[in-house]
Amino acid sequence: MKMKSPDMDPGLPASAHGRTLKSLDKGSSQWREALQEMSPAYFGLVMATGIVSLASDMMGHPRLARGLFDLNIAQYGLLWLVYLLRAWHFPRRFFGDMIDHAKGPGYFTLVAATGILANQFILLRDDVTTGFILCALAMALWIALTYTIFTAFTIKPEKPPLAQSINGGWLLAVVATQALAVSATLLAARVGQPFRLELNLISLSMWLWGGMLYIWMMSLIFYRYTFFSFSPADLTPPYWINMGAMAISTLAGSLLIQHAPQAPYLVSLIPFLKGFTVLYWATATWWIPMLLCLGVWRYGFQRFPFRYEPSYWGAIFPLGMYAACTWQLNRAMGFDFLGFLPPTFLYIALLGWLLTFAAMMRRLLRLATATRR
Repeated sequence: MKMKSPDMDPGLPASAHGRTLKSLDKGSSQWREALQEMSPAYFGLVMATGIVSLASDMMGHPRLARGLFDLNIAQYGLLWLVYLLRAWHFPRRFFGDMIDHAKGPGYFTLVAATGILANQFILLRDDVTTGFILCALAMALWIALTYTIFTAFTIKPEKPPLAQSINGGWLLAVVATQALAVSATLLAARVGQPFRLELNLISLSMWLWGGMLYIWMMSLIFYRYTFFSFSPADLTPPYWINMGAMAISTLAGSLLIQHAPQAPYLVSLIPFLKGFTVLYWATATWWIPMLLCLGVWRYGFQRFPFRYEPSYWGAIFPLGMYAACTWQLNRAMGFDFLGFLPPTFLYIALLGWLLTFAAMMRRLLRLATATRR
């Protein structure tokens, strides 16, 4: 007696069952391929959404800020799930990307996204407990990734040429460091001793370390810019992190200035804090026309096509961060004549976020449709 498969509908011919199974296999294969090829920098989505949310709240748009905050919580949880699935199903690829010179720094988006989400909980929901937990998680991830990635880069027996390995994505290490500085400052303002002085020292140390790291990395990136051939394909969206790393450094410095009365050692450093914060902001501002010129060259003169990729979130984040950092700089330094810049860049960042989010959803919809065929 011939047994039937329990999945088989007796009302359908065998050929229909075969087509169904092939369709399921094809869909499963496409999703597995997408999971395997997933960018390590996809938490840039949470970074971009988070900073647009925070900037919106600063500039008097609380409903927009809280709507993006709720969305960001969902995105953060979903991305954690997808990252864990990738690590489980493709461990060699997951950890191999981590020690790849071109891809490894993308994992720092996980640190920065966790820190920015912590800031959202602190500022938008006044939830210090969740903010502290996320800040502690971000610190643990920062330690693990920093010393895993850069140790691996140092001891690898075979290393790629500079022109093929370094890009603006390396500065995500700076962004992650400064995101921790911001979180520590915000927490210090909301807790008492014995943690307030310690948190301010952590914030100050991370702010200084992030600045030093930027100098090291930016020297190599600028050298790669000017002394190696540069094609339109090389100008990837993470090059906007050249500006974004300095913008978040400005934000961290501005908050340290505003909260300096909490710690005597910060009061004594106010002239130093102000000088370097303005330096960071000026550097971020210098990069904006330069990056726009390179963008015109890439898309206008070289006709490079617009195609959605996760790295585009690395261009949205700096725009939102520039709006937020300039707003906080105005409060810290009294630069009221710069008041037009924060709302201008907020609206640009919001438009960019909407376009990129729509492109992402379109990509996911196409993938879902293809798996059903």
